[in-house]
Amino acid sequence: MKFNLLVILLFLTAWSPLFGESKADSTANKWKQVMTSGINLNQSSFSDNWKGGGTNTLAIGWYLNHSANVSNESWRLNSDLNLQVGFLQNRTQSLRKNIDRIAYEFKAGYRISPKWDFYGSTNFQTQFFNGYDYGKKNKAGVPVDSLISSLFAPAYLTSSMGLEYHPDKSFYTRIGIGSLRQTFVFDQAISRAGLYGLEKPGDNIRNQFVFQYLVNVDKDVWENINVKARYSALIDYFRLTLSNSIVHRLDANVTMKVNKYVSTNLQMVLFRDYDQDPNWQFSQVLSMGLVYRIEK
Repeated sequence: MKFNLLVILLFLTAWSPLFGESKADSTANKWKQVMTSGINLNQSSFSDNWKGGGTNTLAIGWYLNHSANVSNESWRLNSDLNLQVGFLQNRTQSLRKNIDRIAYEFKAGYRISPKWDFYGSTNFQTQFFNGYDYGKKNKAGVPVDSLISSLFAPAYLTSSMGLEYHPDKSFYTRIGIGSLRQTFVFDQAISRAGLYGLEKPGDNIRNQFVFQYLVNVDKDVWENINVKARYSALIDYFRLTLSNSIVHRLDANVTMKVNKYVSTNLQMVLFRDYDQDPNWQFSQVLSMGLVYRIEK
């Protein structure tokens, strides 16, 4: 029940600028909103006697991005929601995910100078569907799909306070002096496996007091090409002397617009969290599809 309540609260917060009526001079009517949704499809097929090699493949994905922001003499408020899910079907394999993400962030910045804000933010991340390790085998040598993640297993909630520097609209950086990172693992099978840095198997929540450093770039490099990149580092205050105290994450997205309704996207994630894996994790998705955009 508490899982459902948390999801409801997060989504109500994300969409709050769309709800309700207010007076003409109120802050609510000054929200600038952009919603983008699209479907990507990739397919390849070969005849049984195709000598060049290859396998029949079908991949489909869906995404929805909603952003809202308001800026006045005292405040800069930002709300960002990102939902993504995609599946890949190869002829010789079962249906598998190739992308799965739920991410929401809200930030309130109070102006202390033209280029500096004192800010408070909340960032939440998890996924929709179960994730499996397909490389394992049982004692008989038979491949076995092993559950390693699911909805709210893990989920990350990071609350941060500090300073933000934004010299222009395309760039900002944050220094989160006081930040709390919470890891939730509500699937008991995954929790008992002792994954994701839980203090002991069977735990559901882990709290970390961390220092956050974040850099964000969002820039149109050419007329029809947009580049977004976001790097964040979380440093555990109580593990400063250890080599595994830093969580690194780099998200990069290049969007190339063909026309108003068709675009190509290259998305990459570079990630390192010793509590998940001591090595760097990397994902990359190249897709082309239909896009629908609404601005208010």
